[in-house]
Amino acid sequence: MPTYRDEAIVLRTQKLGESDRIITLLTRRLGKVRAAGRGVRKTKSKFGARLEPAMVIDVQCYEGRSLDTVTQTESIDPLGDRLARGIETWTAASVMLETCDRLTEEREPALQQFLLLRGALTSLAGAVHDPNLVLDAYLLRAMAIAGYAPSFHDCAKCGAPGPHLAFNVVGGGSVCPLCRPPGSAAPARETLGLLSALLTGDWVIADASDPRHRREGAGLVAAFLQWHLERGLRSLRMVER
Repeated sequence: MPTYRDEAIVLRTQKLGESDRIITLLTRRLGKVRAAGRGVRKTKSKFGARLEPAMVIDVQCYEGRSLDTVTQTESIDPLGDRLARGIETWTAASVMLETCDRLTEEREPALQQFLLLRGALTSLAGAVHDPNLVLDAYLLRAMAIAGYAPSFHDCAKCGAPGPHLAFNVVGGGSVCPLCRPPGSAAPARETLGLLSALLTGDWVIADASDPRHRREGAGLVAAFLQWHLERGLRSLRMVER
């Protein structure tokens, strides 16, 4: 059977039998793959610790009919170990990993999602910015890459120049008075400015934002994300909002 080698981020693991695990990987070149880690739950496993969520590894697998098999791993960046030292960073990372898993398809190349996730996890581990801001920035950008970029200025429905202060999750973001559906949110202007800054990577504005606008923005991001994913994220419930 053919073998392949690629850089990968571990998205999640599942128990398989008594000593094995199914490892879901987002690879740089091939996209998302699922592979069996044989014996990785044994205490004497040579590479079990490298196959934990958020670890960045160089992995070699051989292809199987329904499930590939991990044959060799080398650590590139043990981000999982660093992120697990803090509850805020680990819960934020868990949301990122679950979101990426939901937004990618098996064997579909997803280089932009790979690079975004790698950068976001590195930023979390480096504690450069508030973990919740890094999380919301990641979620907005991941959705944009997937084709669901929200508007925070012009009307998402008719394109009328903004800023518009009504926000509708179903409608795609900010909406003008003529397009505003019943039940639209009315966030503060500063909240929309913060979300726009997170989407574009303007960390000067994001880091200087007020906590109340961060909380309001986080609610809008969570609602927008879960609407487009069509169901909730289990890990998102654990994030302090």
